[in-house]
Amino acid sequence: MEAHSIPYLREVVLFLVTAGIVVPVLHRWRISPVLCYLVIGGVVGPYGLGLFADKVAWLRFAVISDLAGVQALAELGVIFLLFMIGLELSLDRLWQMRRMVFGLGSLQIVISALVIGAVAWRFGNPPAAAVVLGACLSLSSTAIVMQLLIDRREMASPLGRSSFSILLMQDLAVVPILFLVGVLGAKAGGAIGVQLLLAVLKAVAVIVGIYLGGRLLLRPLYKMVARTRNAEMFMAATLLIIIGAAMITGATGLSMALGAFLAGLLLAETEFRHQIEVDIEPFKGLLLGLFFMSVGMGIDYRVVVDTFGWIVASVIGLFVIKSMITSLLCMLFGLPRHTALETGLLLGQGGEFAFVVVGLAMNTGLIPADVGQFMLIVTGLTMVMTPLVAATASRLASSLARRLEKLPGGAARPQDDDLSSVGELQGHVLVAGFGRVGCLLARVLDADAIPYVAIDNSVFNVAEARSVGLPVYFGDASRLELLRRANAEKASTLVLTMDDSDAIEHVVRMVRAEWPHLRVLARARDARHAAHLMDLGATEVIQETLEAGLQLAERVLAVVGTPEEVARRRTEVQREKEMAALRELVG
Repeated sequence: MEAHSIPYLREVVLFLVTAGIVVPVLHRWRISPVLCYLVIGGVVGPYGLGLFADKVAWLRFAVISDLAGVQALAELGVIFLLFMIGLELSLDRLWQMRRMVFGLGSLQIVISALVIGAVAWRFGNPPAAAVVLGACLSLSSTAIVMQLLIDRREMASPLGRSSFSILLMQDLAVVPILFLVGVLGAKAGGAIGVQLLLAVLKAVAVIVGIYLGGRLLLRPLYKMVARTRNAEMFMAATLLIIIGAAMITGATGLSMALGAFLAGLLLAETEFRHQIEVDIEPFKGLLLGLFFMSVGMGIDYRVVVDTFGWIVASVIGLFVIKSMITSLLCMLFGLPRHTALETGLLLGQGGEFAFVVVGLAMNTGLIPADVGQFMLIVTGLTMVMTPLVAATASRLASSLARRLEKLPGGAARPQDDDLSSVGELQGHVLVAGFGRVGCLLARVLDADAIPYVAIDNSVFNVAEARSVGLPVYFGDASRLELLRRANAEKASTLVLTMDDSDAIEHVVRMVRAEWPHLRVLARARDARHAAHLMDLGATEVIQETLEAGLQLAERVLAVVGTPEEVARRRTEVQREKEMAALRELVG
């Protein structure tokens, strides 16, 4: 077979040059990989160098002109991203997030859609077109936002959890919005309510069917494949599950990415989770990079020049409207104001789903072609700007935190800026979390005159500790910059005592990557959580259930007449057995 007969060979080579050479070079200058892919996509796309390919022969080998084919392949990147997100979760954790997902997420979609739709109507769009524009532009870019959070290691932070909750609800909203476009395009009239209800019921039935089928079939399937000890078969089974679940939801009118997310959620409950995560990560990263490039390729910069003023106003307006609504809702749901502000700015762009909805609306005649093209350019530009806006939002949120957050009674809230008083402290213990466990640890360290610094995100815990002169500072310990300011690189030990197990995992992963030699002691819920923390790089883990059980056993032995020294030795032996079993599980 001749090389030129392989479909998309030149496009694949150009993409691999970008992913393997150009992006790593630019990343050395601290340029976001997402921004690199977006900009390079615009340069090599049909509206960049592709405009000159007919005049300069050699450019034909350096541009990508078949945008439709690339976009079809790039959609797999979003599918793999949502699968990996589901793999990081569990059904229990998702249920714990239900208030944020269905409460905060639903309000963000509905209010944003109403406001954006009203603006579109005021600018002369017909009511049906305004409804469609409001609905699709209320959604943000799951692919870009989640990749930025992963790159910044903030998935388990308050910012990551709030953003993910809203984005997950937006993915669930795909089916009613698609149905709405179809109904308005067909002018279905008064039956909209009934048909919308039927569409939602169908979506629920599909989700429940995937869940029940997955619970019954996935573990036996993977056990059968694992017995073969064949890595290729294991990979093939994983790809089948991801793409198969995506096809099922896509065929029933739901988002394909939602099917992949459900597959990841189900596999997160199995013992095969970590191997699957390692196998799929390279696919996700490469295909997601291709998706970002396809977004950059779709922006016709000639139209941007012709309508520059209106496009700039629309891009800024979309960011302002969505950021304000999202920030206010986040504060309403109890998030700190600086976190709410950063969440709003991070989710202010339009999303990849707008390309699908606006394209469908143009095909059905709901939206005129010129209006649709204009809105697609605005959406694409907001996506291109997101990495820059996110970086600005992070700095802005940090600088405004001390002015926005106040203690009860008007006293200034303790801020992470107070960490400047730590100075050149070295060899100290850094305690992340100052609840009951952290407070007890601090008393023991004080008794032995061991220097420590503690960080906690509860204003009341910090205020109480500071009132008696303890070195406790307000802040989110899952932020790398905050740990740096607490001299983490010069600390003897980092102790993680937070209640949030996701946050503990995030910090262990982040610290191990940044300071490989720092000792990290972490609090774990149970043996499974402890094994995962050790996999991530924790030096030692303390299991809550193990220590509580051993202390209770020691007291029971003493009460029934066993000498205290014997009881202590027996519990110590049992502790060693449990820790040995844990090390064997990890190793």
